[in-house]
Amino acid sequence: MADSFYVTTPIYYVNDVPHLGHAYTTIAADVLARYHRSAGRRTRFLTGTDEHGQKIFKAARAQGVTPLELADRVVERFRALWQKLDIDYDDFIRTTEPRHQQVVQRLFRRVQERGDIYLGHYQGLYCTGCEEYYTEAQAEQGRCPIHKQPLEKLREESYFFRMSRYAEPLRRHIEAHPEFIQPEIRRNEILGFLREDLRDLSISRTSFDWGVPVPGDERHVVYVWFDALSNYISALGWDGSDDGGELFAGFWPALHLIGKDILRFHAVYWPTFLLSAGLPLPRTVFAHGWWTVEGEKMSKSLRNVVEPNALVDTYGVDAVRYFLLREVPFGLDGDFSHRALIGRLNAELANDLGNLLRRTVSMVSKYCAGRTPRPGARRPLEQRLLELAERVVRESAARLEGCHFHKSLASIWELVRAGNRYLDEAAPWTLNKNGQQQQLDTVMAHAMETLRHIAVLVWPFMPGTAAGMLAQLGLQADEHNLSRATLADWPGLASGQRVQPGPPLFPRIDKDQAAEIDRRFRGDDAAAGGETRPRPAAAGQPGPGADSEADMETITIEQFGQVELRVGLVKAAERVKKSDKLIVLQVDLGEAEPRQVVAGIGLAYTPEQLLGKKLAVVANLKPVKLMGVESRGMILAAGPGGDNVVLAEFAGDVQPGESIH
Repeated sequence: MADSFYVTTPIYYVNDVPHLGHAYTTIAADVLARYHRSAGRRTRFLTGTDEHGQKIFKAARAQGVTPLELADRVVERFRALWQKLDIDYDDFIRTTEPRHQQVVQRLFRRVQERGDIYLGHYQGLYCTGCEEYYTEAQAEQGRCPIHKQPLEKLREESYFFRMSRYAEPLRRHIEAHPEFIQPEIRRNEILGFLREDLRDLSISRTSFDWGVPVPGDERHVVYVWFDALSNYISALGWDGSDDGGELFAGFWPALHLIGKDILRFHAVYWPTFLLSAGLPLPRTVFAHGWWTVEGEKMSKSLRNVVEPNALVDTYGVDAVRYFLLREVPFGLDGDFSHRALIGRLNAELANDLGNLLRRTVSMVSKYCAGRTPRPGARRPLEQRLLELAERVVRESAARLEGCHFHKSLASIWELVRAGNRYLDEAAPWTLNKNGQQQQLDTVMAHAMETLRHIAVLVWPFMPGTAAGMLAQLGLQADEHNLSRATLADWPGLASGQRVQPGPPLFPRIDKDQAAEIDRRFRGDDAAAGGETRPRPAAAGQPGPGADSEADMETITIEQFGQVELRVGLVKAAERVKKSDKLIVLQVDLGEAEPRQVVAGIGLAYTPEQLLGKKLAVVANLKPVKLMGVESRGMILAAGPGGDNVVLAEFAGDVQPGESIH
């Protein structure tokens, strides 16, 4: 890995207010920047606003203000949201800044000097929302393929960029560098686009004057995409030379994080501008998907728009950051629901992480005079914990460097769950009762070290949580203590360090609170009774609306939260001797070793049919013996039994050990 790292978000249009998509991209960029800083690399993180173009011009006129007044007002909304979301950017670029406009004009002149810009006339169907012309073939029934609005027929004088000249060089670069466009589905999309005839691109406008003047011809302003995309090098102070100046030479090329709706501009237009100018192409253009809300597109008319400020006010910043990057593989479309967020908050943040910190710090306070003890000899139990931690450190880093945020968090949660399991197996309360202080000290020292590792690993995702964890361990959240270099040491936490017990990291949200949240976000009384949609019927129970539903025994959300459901991958299966019904499974639950589970499904499935299935598993049942074979979990299934049983399994991209909620 290079010793420097440069990550960018798109620059966001200022004719709109910040929304969930803006927050998603920017949180992802912040996580990457924090990770690379903690890994000891010189890191630069850029975000900003796009303030030029006809769309801004029209929006400002409609509001009776100047375009710059509109931009100044909206920019502060972005800055305020980034502060609220704990976004630690290095630079915030505005396209109205002189430093940016100078670079746009430098790039225009350089491309022009290479013979790649010429003057002509353009006539076509134009979308103000996209700031883009479309062909008749692209515009079905004369409407924008993105906004579905009628397109304007325009004809105007324009400067053109010879984009067609660079179709083949760009195609060769994409094929030679698979990492250049990610994920693979987007790479294939662009390669398909390049197989069509790539037209020259209109890069100036004369119908309005809100933009960067074309150097040498101020009747024209530079087309918004040539203007906007240049921000990635204007923020580095590109000076027009081949080496570009100190910042450019030190940080370029960049990793661009974008939404999939602007992929073509970043993966075709921008690279061809750079090819013409003789500048290196970006390292990677990574396009993420869109968010829906409970399966529906966000819409003000449906009253389902998810506003980021309100999310943070309701759940806290770190719960929001965690959920957005844990819930959906980066690059795919995602579906937001408050129920899913609350499920992850209660199960993974409150139960798993919060509980590990609370019980560890309280036992150190109670059993070790409030100070981190000195560990004794390491047993196999501690050695397994150490080896798992070493693997998680490596694996979580590799996954983050590939923008696999959800997988990186899944790795970290292996260590979180292992920490809880270690305490259960080591039973420090029993050691204290039996007066085994030396072994008790060893256990508590290793539990504390596990927490220190977790705090460093989660810092890029949840900086406030990491700081709170370190504070309870008696450490400052400074550059040294947050460095991944410290994870080479086990233990790295000095003995004698006084713990500082604190409030719960993530208070649980109960059923009444969840109903109130649902009601508040819907803006009506739909959730007054708690449930907002009919619940699916469980196997063998009456469905919604049946008379007997009112007689069903109910449980609280806290009771449900005590059941730990996880995805389990079947690695091995065989029949239990002298039983037609029982099959013993070895199930990967994301732990150091497979879990043995016995299931009474032998009349419906053969062992061979079970191999490789991803099943729903209850992971926190007390072990039992069935026909002398220990079972440490339960496989979920539906049906009356015997040969009429259907397993609950997963077909999507889920990893062994992931929580089910």
